[in-house]
Amino acid sequence: MIFDFSFVLVLATLVTGLVWAVDAWIFKPRRLARAGAGQLPPEPVLVEYARSFFPVILVVLLIRSFLFEPFRIPSDSMMPTLLDGDFIFVNKFTYGLRLPVVNTEVVALGEPQRGDVVVFRLPSDPSTNYIKRLVGLPGDHITVREKRVWVNGELLPVTLDGVYEGFGHTGAQIAEEQLGAVAHRVLYMPERPSYDFDDVVPPGRFFFMGDNRDNSRDSRFPEVGFVPGELVVGRAVVIWFNWNLPNAPIWGRIGNSIH
Repeated sequence: MIFDFSFVLVLATLVTGLVWAVDAWIFKPRRLARAGAGQLPPEPVLVEYARSFFPVILVVLLIRSFLFEPFRIPSDSMMPTLLDGDFIFVNKFTYGLRLPVVNTEVVALGEPQRGDVVVFRLPSDPSTNYIKRLVGLPGDHITVREKRVWVNGELLPVTLDGVYEGFGHTGAQIAEEQLGAVAHRVLYMPERPSYDFDDVVPPGRFFFMGDNRDNSRDSRFPEVGFVPGELVVGRAVVIWFNWNLPNAPIWGRIGNSIH
């Protein structure tokens, strides 16, 4: 069980719904009987609030749990794809429907695909959300050496594209990497050492990397490691806002799809 905002929503939905239901089934008929024919007794303030808030909280809970959930990017580990301060929507049904809080899958709809940008819960601390790019599927042999990536013995094609001059890490080397059917941009910092890796992804787990390769804590590091499928939250799909002083907002990022 994970105690986060979803837990608060579930608890609020249960409390307001219970207050409303108990009043409707037990106390409201008693008030009507005492008031007599043709009279409508006043509704207790607590019941009035519960009746008003219950449907709103329920709708928010259903949307966040089964359709789309908003997240804010808190770091630059996914640059240049995502910037610190980007607000994104995450598709919650692409990989199947899961019950909030307990995170139990109830409907299987699909599987994460190589190249997807994915939000997942940190295995060492499930209350913390991470966002990275999916590089390795269960059974894949992943090798990272001298900042290049091999998947099952095949070197991922990389095309250097000069020096990055966007927001943050200006001067880093930018390149386009072909990860299966997905072409995406990555950043390298020549002055930093390579974080090498060589292992096979276990069954039911995934290997993730940040697009800012030399500034990302991802599956190459023990504190993240291979991520179990049950900790996958959803696929990042679109940027809906950006706010990070002193450059906020960056209007041109709003509405950009994530790939």
